[in-house]
Amino acid sequence: MPAPRRNPGSVTMTRGVRVAVAPAYAPDQSDPGLSRYLFTYRIRITNESERRVTLVARHWIIVDADGLRHEVRGEGVVGQQPELAPGESFTYSSFCPLQTPWGTMEGTYRMRSDTGDGFDVQIGRFYLALPADEPSSS
Repeated sequence: MPAPRRNPGSVTMTRGVRVAVAPAYAPDQSDPGLSRYLFTYRIRITNESERRVTLVARHWIIVDADGLRHEVRGEGVVGQQPELAPGESFTYSSFCPLQTPWGTMEGTYRMRSDTGDGFDVQIGRFYLALPADEPSSS
């Protein structure tokens, strides 16, 4: 499969919760000669529903350019379980190391509404990719 030429993010909406992702390559923290590529991503979660929701857990599926699949599960995000009233947003940044010059991420956030019901919010697939003008190895 050919590498993507830019880093398209994703925007998804599930049950009134919007998730927007903006990925970027971090060349200053990468070493292509040693097959170490670090990508950052910024996520904005916006509650457009009419109920208060709390993000309780995350599940990521990461696939590198060689097809190696890795899953990550955990509580909250960046050490927090943000609670969002209608109209509120929560933004955070994180990172993903890869051994290939590109890959994909996608997943779900487990949410709980103020009525106690749990549901999964989709995080649409996005690419972690070197910019077209960045060398992939030294």
